[in-house]
Amino acid sequence: MDNKYRRWYNSKAWALMPLAVFFLLYVLTFIFTGDLYKMPVSVAFLTASVVAVLYSKGGKLSNRITQFCRGAANETIMLMVVIFILAGAFAGTAKAMGAVDATVNMMLYLLPQKTILASIFIAACFISMSMGTSTGTIAALAPIAVGVSSQAGIDLPLMLGIVVGGAMFGDNLSFISDTTIVATRTQGCKMQDKFKVNIRIVFPVVLIVLGIYIYQGLELMGGTSVTADQVEWLKVVPYLVVLITALTGANVMVVLALGIILSGIVGLYTGGFGVWEWTSAISNGIVVDMGELIIVTLLAGGMFELVRFNGGIDWLIEKMTRNIRSKRSAEFSIAGLISFTNLCTANNTIALIICGPIAKNISDKFGLDGRKIASLLDTFSCFIQGLIPYGAQLLIAAGLAKVNPIEIIPNLYYPFLIGIAAIASILFRYPRKYA
Repeated sequence: MDNKYRRWYNSKAWALMPLAVFFLLYVLTFIFTGDLYKMPVSVAFLTASVVAVLYSKGGKLSNRITQFCRGAANETIMLMVVIFILAGAFAGTAKAMGAVDATVNMMLYLLPQKTILASIFIAACFISMSMGTSTGTIAALAPIAVGVSSQAGIDLPLMLGIVVGGAMFGDNLSFISDTTIVATRTQGCKMQDKFKVNIRIVFPVVLIVLGIYIYQGLELMGGTSVTADQVEWLKVVPYLVVLITALTGANVMVVLALGIILSGIVGLYTGGFGVWEWTSAISNGIVVDMGELIIVTLLAGGMFELVRFNGGIDWLIEKMTRNIRSKRSAEFSIAGLISFTNLCTANNTIALIICGPIAKNISDKFGLDGRKIASLLDTFSCFIQGLIPYGAQLLIAAGLAKVNPIEIIPNLYYPFLIGIAAIASILFRYPRKYA
């Protein structure tokens, strides 16, 4: 071993090797296939975790594995896993009993037809808040956007941009969104507190975007209207109950358990499913929708424990914060970290899992408010995720409408503006209460 390699190995920088391997896998995947999603995130994390165990200085292999398991089973990680399980069970149950279609029809029925562009944006915001998933919202509303575009002669990429923007609203703010769960748990704050900060940052953007869509809608729509199917009001109740109870500050696990039970009762009463179909829906929601995320969370917890144990987190924070002299620049460093990671992984939840522990350490070092940092992490991740043409959101929208994802990007008013709003919140130390 030459002196240069020995110096590098003996420094704390080498402890970041697992993260380097993780990113390298995606770089190579993109170079050779042009599609980041060819590399399953669970495989990438498994590979990085193996490297972490092999490179760790924890003594015998059995000791290093024990250290890895200790990180995977820490309180924060296990709490996130339990919440993911409950969120998946609720989402699976609600979808199986027809809550998604019922919510779409309700929003189209209630909202003014003359301002259909703004109405679809509001519908996407409400549905994504209820479902906690941007991709599910896009899958539900994109076909409606295609129909409106065909009926009214409105530019299809504009309609898809409206749907994606509204979907990212809920991805950022919903209490059952995986990004919200990870952001709040890694920063050690309550969901409702993060929501209070987050809504203050993005609400002005919502008003601006609504104003744009109302103006464009009045200009474009003329007398065109969109007909909604018959609304099944009872099937919307579980979503409303979950939203209301979450906003009152109830424990998130109690909220989700209530949602699962209520969705099951409504499904059984309306004939949406039988008892065994209900249990299958719960299983599918947990295993199919959340299974990989749970596995990734456990692997990431173990990997980061070894990185931390070997000094990698301390080294990275020291390098990142070397020239930081204020809380403002500390927040910008966190914003840059989450944005870069999201660009590399094309998955905002995974980016948050990677960056959350690092952001927490920077936050503690500079005395930042965890509620503000959780909000910034989530907002910047949704800002980037909503704009990248190789992200799942734009790929789903483009695939359903048979357009190029690049065509949608100029119409993504909401993701663009929440990025600007998040930058402004750092520059002007807003909201002051959390600065």
